[in-house]
Amino acid sequence: MQPSGWRVLTQLDFNRFAALSGDDNPIHCDPAFARTTHFGATVAHGMFLFSLLSAQITRSFPQPVLPIAQTLMFPRPTFVADGVTAALALQPSPGQGAIALDTEIRSQQRNGGVLSDPAAEAAQVTAHGQAHVLLDADAVGLTDQCASMLAGDAVQVSGDAALYHLRVGQSARATRAFTTADIDEYAALSGDGNPFYTDAAFARSRGFNDALVPLPLLGGMFSDLLGTRLPGRGTGWMKQALRLCAAVRVGEPLTASVRIMRLRADKALVNLAADVHDADGRIVVQGEALVLVRNLENKRTEIAA
Repeated sequence: MQPSGWRVLTQLDFNRFAALSGDDNPIHCDPAFARTTHFGATVAHGMFLFSLLSAQITRSFPQPVLPIAQTLMFPRPTFVADGVTAALALQPSPGQGAIALDTEIRSQQRNGGVLSDPAAEAAQVTAHGQAHVLLDADAVGLTDQCASMLAGDAVQVSGDAALYHLRVGQSARATRAFTTADIDEYAALSGDGNPFYTDAAFARSRGFNDALVPLPLLGGMFSDLLGTRLPGRGTGWMKQALRLCAAVRVGEPLTASVRIMRLRADKALVNLAADVHDADGRIVVQGEALVLVRNLENKRTEIAA
């Protein structure tokens, strides 16, 4: 499958995604703070990179498809002013009516204001994982697929009792409802014009009550919590898994929560369970996150004290 065209990321891109998701974590939005971290410059939100992959999925199929799951690992940061391309590769089908895709963000730094080599082969992979998408998706098919994917709570495994101010079992939550204006901004920023998200009449023709909220925006609720609340400002995303467990329509009240499951003090890593519930308490998104807490703002305050 052909990769996307190259896009040079700007600080405005990061600031717009911060405003859209609520995640104004300083590693994304504060160049002065970012220069004091091991990154050395601001880096892209993980869910912003996911939105670029989602846009490429939309562009790569002749008919509308619906992403329902994504895993992502971030082996390297994607910096401001990097050029990025989104690449997909077909994998064996996970089930009837579904497609599996290997997904990658490839990145290269600009040299003298231009990309040193526009060939994808010259770029480093800064995000990779696998997506599942539904072909010919409708409300019934999505319900069937989601029922088969819904898993139990993440298993708590052995680790450290404490890391800085963090403890196993700590949790945070936030509520919001996405508006049509949010979806318009998402589509403009990411280039993802999937009609399941942008065309309410199309979504209703497929059996849904209204336009659907994109999975990268739902994952952005975790980005907000992880990057601003728990573990907090300065958190860096290392790995994320997302599973859509039920359709989420525009305007629907949602509650996202994250819960610490494991602490690894030697590597400054935290494992968290993450989910989004609707107003009836039903799980609509389920996932797990692995984050790096080396650069936490409040950790620096604790050490200084």
